[in-house]
Order: sequence, then structure tokens, then C-alpha cells
Amino acid sequence: MKANGSWLLSVVLAVALLFIGLGAALAQEDGSGNTNESEESAQWFSVDSLNAGLEEAPEGAKRQTPREAIRSFQKLAGEKDFAAAAHVLNLSELDEAEQQQRGPALARQLDEILRRGEWLDVSNLSGRQDAAIEDPSGQHPRTGEPRRDIQLASLTVNGEVYDIRLGRYRVDDEEPVWLITPDSVSYIPLLYETFGPSLLEQYIPERFKTSFGWLAIWEWIAIPLFLLATGLVGWSVYGLVGLLAKWFPSGALSIFAGRIGGPMALLVMAFVAQALLDYVVSFTAMATTFIRVLLIIIVAWGVGTIALRLVDTILLRVTRRIVGEIDDTKPKDDRKLLTTLYALRRVIILITVTAVSVYVLSQIQLFETLGMSLLASASVLAVLVGIAGQAVLGNILSSFQVSLAKPIRIGDLVMFEGQWCYVEGIFYTFIRLRIWDERRLIVPVTYFVSKPFENLSVKSAKMYRTLEMKVHLSADIQVIREKFLEFAKEEDNVVEHHKLCCYVTGQTDTAQTIACYLMASDPFAGWVAEMNIREKLMAFIRNHHPDWWPREVVVISHHDIAKGEKPRYRPPTQPDGPDNEASA
Repeated sequence: MKANGSWLLSVVLAVALLFIGLGAALAQEDGSGNTNESEESAQWFSVDSLNAGLEEAPEGAKRQTPREAIRSFQKLAGEKDFAAAAHVLNLSELDEAEQQQRGPALARQLDEILRRGEWLDVSNLSGRQDAAIEDPSGQHPRTGEPRRDIQLASLTVNGEVYDIRLGRYRVDDEEPVWLITPDSVSYIPLLYETFGPSLLEQYIPERFKTSFGWLAIWEWIAIPLFLLATGLVGWSVYGLVGLLAKWFPSGALSIFAGRIGGPMALLVMAFVAQALLDYVVSFTAMATTFIRVLLIIIVAWGVGTIALRLVDTILLRVTRRIVGEIDDTKPKDDRKLLTTLYALRRVIILITVTAVSVYVLSQIQLFETLGMSLLASASVLAVLVGIAGQAVLGNILSSFQVSLAKPIRIGDLVMFEGQWCYVEGIFYTFIRLRIWDERRLIVPVTYFVSKPFENLSVKSAKMYRTLEMKVHLSADIQVIREKFLEFAKEEDNVVEHHKLCCYVTGQTDTAQTIACYLMASDPFAGWVAEMNIREKLMAFIRNHHPDWWPREVVVISHHDIAKGEKPRYRPPTQPDGPDNEASA
């Protein structure tokens, strides 16, 4: 019984293992088939037929790679063989009867769209059959992965974006080919209304439409005329703005109008050129792209320049009407406002340059065509820019630091490296200082903030001045003190008379030092008041008490001549000697 039971258990286990292995094999086979099918679906779109309504594809229509497909399309379209070029389009959404009729027309319209809508560089398209991304650096996340759908162009119409894409299609076991996708074909009539030839081109003879280099013959003639027309418009606007500046009454408005003549002329030129491109004439994509990028730069520069001119006019108005002459005699709030306006000017410049750069790069789509190259060289570029522009970037950052922290303000009086200077301007890379003798000292911002300086106006423009004089010991300090108080109160720039004082601060064997202290409204006025009071005190002593001046003393007698004492006569004594003894 035990032997029979063991044999039966062995049979059951063997059968179970057989079924498990068979199931695993079937599952593996099924999984392998799904994997292969999934891999094939990632490489192409499987379809039952392609352009059945068209004739057999000609030999000139090479469609194995995206680059060959578009290059063949451009070549056939350039030869006006639009029936052959239609084989590069997937016309599956059209009936077979319509494909042969509408295919050439759609190919002709697409050729116009690609030539005028976006500057297309065929060399940038993939030359591989699977369109896999080739990146030797390996930084692209999809490097080496096959693609069955790529973007050819992206066009905007009425604020809506329409993509023209290439897809890879395969019919049964035939070789896969690259064609314009059906969705993109359906956009062609709409895009043609915007990017098709203008009404003016209908009157141009066909012989002038042939290509000559990068442009057509008629474009080489039309572009100079286009630039000349917009230039005349700009010249007229410049003259009109200048005339308005003369008509306006003298003041900020006339100054502002006189400063915006050039930017306003360029803005109007850009708008007129844009209107001509939209409604009158249209050039090929290369010329249109260049002109539109130039117009974008001109518009951004013009708007930014007008904003800067407005800020400059406000600065001038504030300087003239509120601050006046830039010095530290004005209220601290006025000088702070002027400093803030200078900082605002630098912010506007920075925002304008950044906005123009980003907008222009986004419009010409450099981020798409050169994105990976820029990423690959970003670290090297950052190091080069950091080394080459270290001084400039340091000055710019220091300039913003000075504007935010405000250790100095426009109009402050500072002592910098032994020079009495007024802060006249704080710019991106330098600070302009006006020395007391009207010279200008230009100091890099980083150098200025790295050196100690004395701001005499940081709290208040008022300043103590010290007047020192040396007089004889016999001088009456009380008389000098009274005269100092009298002369100081006569000075308009001397304030806080209760703080006036005069004391003896030192003495020698023959003289004494008198120090007089006064409070002035500002440092320069205090210097002038000090000089005036010194001159008056010197004149008073010279005219009334000349004996108070310090003098050198030579002792010729031990009697005080000043008291009227006369020395008694004493015969000179002779030294002892043999002759004197003999005479005695």
C-alpha cells in the first residue's frame, strides 16, 4: 500500500510540473510577441494603404528618412512638379477621387507655407530611418530611442498654434516612409490664407519669381524699396516729433519730446513695416524671419528707450525743481528720492535688456534648435562668462547694493581719499563724484564700496567747524570771545547760536591757542563762515591790539620794560688776572 501511494504521488507531481512548464512557455511566447509588436508600434504607424488615389510614387520622391522626405519635397516643388510632391503628404483623410485632384494643390500650398512661414533648415532634420536622436554627450533623455513622429514647423495664426509634423508609416511588409501627417495636411488651407503669397505678388511676372541665391529675383528689388519706404516714414516722424518739441512750452514736456524723436521714429517704422508684411507684401521665410527679428529688437529697444527718457526727464525735473544743485544742503528725503530714481533707471535698463534678449531668443526658437548644444556647453560658458565679466558683474551687483542699502545718496557730501566730493550720479559700473573745485572723479563701484569713506550728510548736513588762533599770553580771552560771538551771529550760515563757544585749548611759553566752535547749516557754508570769522578776528586784533600777536622774546634786560622800570648802571666787571692784580 505504501509503495502504490508513493507511485501515485509521483505521477501527480510530474503532471503538475508538466502543465506549469507548458503554461510558462506559452506565456513567454505570448509576451515575446507583444514585445515585438510594441517595439514595432514605437517605430512606425501601421496602415492598410497610403495615397491609393495617387499614381505610383516617382523615383524622385525619396521618403526613407525625414531629411530625404523634405529635401525631395522641396526639390519637386521647385521644379513645379506638385503631383510628385503630393506623395510626401499623407492624404488618407481625403477620398481616393479627391487625392489626385487636391493633392497637387495642397502640395503647392504647403510649399508656399514652408518658404514663407518659418525658416526651415533641412540639415537639422534627422538623417536616420528611425529618426533616433543622436547625442554624443548622452545628455538628452531620449538619446538613441526611435521616433515615429517629429515636428517640422510650428506656426501661429490668430493666436492659435498649428504644428506641421512628419510621421513614419508602413503598409504591410513594405518599407516604412516619412510623410506629412493627416492632421497637418488638414491645416494647410488655413495656414495658406495667412502665409500664402500677397496680392502684390499676383502682378509680378513669373520670370522674376525664380530663385537667385537665397531669395527670389523680385525680392532683391522689393526689399531695398521696402526699407526705403519705412525709412522715409521714420524720417518724417522724427521731423514731426522735433517740430512738436519746439511748439511745446519750455519745460519737461518739451525736453521729453526732444529726447524721444529717434526712438519714436524707429517704433513707427517697425509698426509700418509689420503692417506691410501682414497686408501688402510677404517675403520668403529667411528674409521675413530676419526682418521680424529686427523689428522685435527695434520695438523692444524703442519702448525701453522711451521709458528711460521718461525717467531721465523726471530726474531732471526733480533735480531742478526739488533738489536744485546737487549737494547736501537739500532735505534728506529729496536726495533719497533722487537716488531711488537713479536706481529705477538701472532697473529699467536691466529689465529691458533681459526682456529683449529672452523675447528675441524665444521668437527665433534658438532654444529648440540649439538647446542641447547650449546645455552641453553651459558649464564651460558659465566659467568663461564668470572670468571675463567678473569686474562688470561685480560692479553691477555693487551698484544695486548701494542703491538698496543707501550708504550714500545723490547729493551727499563725502570725504573719499582726502577729497571733498558731492555724489553726482550712481550708475551701473561707476559712481561720479563732483569735487569742490568742479572736477569730476569717476570711481568704479566695487572700488568705492571697498574703501572707507566719510559721509558728512548721512544724518544731517549740519556740521561743527573749529576756528583756531594763536595769540600772545597777554591777550584778553574775554574780549576775543565777545568778538567771536558777535561776528558768528552776523553770519547767515551759522545756526544754533546757543552752541557757540570759545576757549583756550593750549599754551606755550610765549603764546596761547584759542579754539572757537560754531555750527553751520552745511559743511561748505561752515567752511566759508569759518574763513569770514577768522578774517574779522584777525582784522580786529591787528587794528586794536597788535601786541596780542605772538612774538619771539629776546632778553636784553632783567627789568620789565613794560612796567617802566629803568636798569641801574653797573660797570662791567673784569675777570681776575695778573694785570688786574698789578694795577691794584
